[in-house]
Amino acid sequence: MRHAFEGVRVVELAQWVFVPVAGALLADWGADVIHVEPPDGDPYRGLMTQGIGADRGGVNLSMALANRGKRSIALNVRAERGQEVLHQLLEGADVFLTSLRQGALRRLGLDAEALTARYPRLVYARGHGYGVTGPDAERAGYDSSAFWARGGLGHVLTPPDRDYPIAQRGAMGDRNGGMALAFGVAAGLLRRERTGRGSVVDVSLLATAMATLSSDLLAALNGTPPTSAGGRESPPNPLVNTFRTKDGRHVQLVFLDADRYWAPFCALLGRQDLVDDPRFGDLAARRTHSAACVAALDEEFASRTLGEWQQVLADFDGPWAPVRSVAELIDDPQVVANGYIGTVEDDGTAYRLPNVPVQFDGEPAHLRRAPELGEHTEAVLLELGYEWQDIASLQAAGTIP
Repeated sequence: MRHAFEGVRVVELAQWVFVPVAGALLADWGADVIHVEPPDGDPYRGLMTQGIGADRGGVNLSMALANRGKRSIALNVRAERGQEVLHQLLEGADVFLTSLRQGALRRLGLDAEALTARYPRLVYARGHGYGVTGPDAERAGYDSSAFWARGGLGHVLTPPDRDYPIAQRGAMGDRNGGMALAFGVAAGLLRRERTGRGSVVDVSLLATAMATLSSDLLAALNGTPPTSAGGRESPPNPLVNTFRTKDGRHVQLVFLDADRYWAPFCALLGRQDLVDDPRFGDLAARRTHSAACVAALDEEFASRTLGEWQQVLADFDGPWAPVRSVAELIDDPQVVANGYIGTVEDDGTAYRLPNVPVQFDGEPAHLRRAPELGEHTEAVLLELGYEWQDIASLQAAGTIP
């Protein structure tokens, strides 16, 4: 089925990136996602970042990526009449997505307890920084704080000789958290099909970070510091490593089943002497003499350019890859062949966005543009049964712009 969520209506009362990304993923596969914005707009519309946001001078690509395929209604949900409109939307909704904190939701009468009692089939999905219980449940959390800093990513990925943690790339936690939240919504909808009742779905940026660092957490739970496995020069398995080429590029080997690949790899290099060397005879021996094995491979990789290594390894049936830059990734043949970057056509303007990583029946999603602020306000109100004089009254009262 091309549109897996066709017929599903999502009301999204959320801002910035984390939760809106979940809505965009659902919209990619057919859901009617109504992004409820305050009259002055989602503040993400005004973010200036990397020349891809409001500072780009054209399409706000940051906003487009997080809100593609949705409809936008501008609505003051703090006003009584705005609340009436919102509840009319919820009466026909399958999913409520929100990034508001619990205190704000309670003050608006939109907390999980209130809405699930009023709409028992509703899948109520909320994204937050630190979880819904505990001392920091009400603390504001963005991905740089809840995911990157407190979630351990900044510590794990910062070299020990640096005085300050390295900076996070844009919205890393938000996009991973959005994927998890979309999965939770899909599971909630499946459960509703089986039970007839909705669910409350929770995803936090802190939990997303911990899931991302599961291997490190296993080590910590086992009392083994994650950094104790040795550096690049003497890892437990020297065939899971990165090597520098003659032209200063890098090749990543991931020979986890090292004994399977060692002899054919050395044969490819014309280095039978490495196979015959008792220091490298099997996994245990290579672990004992890891530094010597890495040094031998360092010398070998430094003798050829990346292009030459790509030719040498082209038909080798073992896991390896060149280390690519993001600029190179855009035109990677595998990226192009699989449609991992999509093109959005917008009234004569075309631009490219990363596509949703999920495909159905071998087809990538067809990306649609993000809405302008309040672009669909009148259309949605008309769908709800409002007459034009009612819409004018809402405008006069400041409920809609």
